[in-house]
Amino acid sequence: MKVLHLISGGDTGGAKTHIISLMKGLNNLIDAKIICFIEDTFYTEVKDANIDIEVFEQKGRLDLSVIARLEEEINNNNYDIIHCHGARANFVAMFLKRKVKKPFITTIHSDYELDFKDNFYKRLIFTNLNKIALNKFDYYIAISDSFKDMLVDRGFKSEAIYTAYNGIDLDDEVTYISKDDFLKRHNIDARDKTIVGIIARLDLVKDHETFIKAADIVLKERKDVVFLIAGDGNDKKRLNSIVEELGIGEYIHFLGYVKDPYSFFNAIDINVLTSISESFPYVILEGARMNKTIISTKVGGVGMLIKDDYNGYIIDIGDSQSLAEKISNLLDDKEKIKIMGENLFKDVKENFSSEPMAKRHIEIYKEILNSVEGK
Repeated sequence: MKVLHLISGGDTGGAKTHIISLMKGLNNLIDAKIICFIEDTFYTEVKDANIDIEVFEQKGRLDLSVIARLEEEINNNNYDIIHCHGARANFVAMFLKRKVKKPFITTIHSDYELDFKDNFYKRLIFTNLNKIALNKFDYYIAISDSFKDMLVDRGFKSEAIYTAYNGIDLDDEVTYISKDDFLKRHNIDARDKTIVGIIARLDLVKDHETFIKAADIVLKERKDVVFLIAGDGNDKKRLNSIVEELGIGEYIHFLGYVKDPYSFFNAIDINVLTSISESFPYVILEGARMNKTIISTKVGGVGMLIKDDYNGYIIDIGDSQSLAEKISNLLDDKEKIKIMGENLFKDVKENFSSEPMAKRHIEIYKEILNSVEGK
């Protein structure tokens, strides 16, 4: 079996972690290759992971000169399935599909209607282009059951949608600097304080405002805690203004983009996710690798992993009061922070490593090929 994966190449965070973990698992089982359209850090990191990847460079999102080259690649190498990831790859596939008669599948990593929430122009153009492109695919992989339900509610055929939860490569050695060195790098004094952190791009869908408001509630009662926000994005200025208005800048630190996320996870004590929409977020799995418990909003498939009061907590979207209460409870019981983090790692190791994710994809590919052959 030969599968060609198409992806933008400008991907960071969860998308990058997903494709690297998936490809490492797949390459032990089938012949798989990635083609991306931007040569950036994604390409370098995938290449360094000894994964077969090539760049078919686009001058811009609407540059379709790569279509002929992709057609030649597919025909010359006889790929069985074309598997796309993200809006740019979906757009390219919409035109490529007219040229090659192969099954096309796309993974729904996020709620595509919220992908460009912070940018009116991109939301107007690229969200609508992606909606058109998505309707041209033969099959879909949803990262959680809730995402499959979302697609069905939006008119996609249930029988064309498969579910495959994210997994993470636990065999790959992670690199990180010490907690002290990380804090020194960002000029943070956290002596005798518990560190609560969130790592996510700064845009509205991640809802950092709830994190900041919860921090304010906690800080009104105690000062033995600091809050770290790792990430960059369009919402940075507004979030900084909220912190200034609340007068808690001494205890909340904006770190900007952190290129070594495991150094961040190593430094914090409690991991937080406040998103209003996610599929099955990698920041929980990555934090789990460092034995960090999680407090997350009830989004996507997180309920499949998080067991309340055992390996983390689940709160309602936008519920800063509940988030503050969970943080305060853990601040009063440091041993529980440690135990819940260890429990989370055990659960990830047993159920959400890259091996079962890769095997699930193989099952999906086989079902698709059997279906095509039966027609």
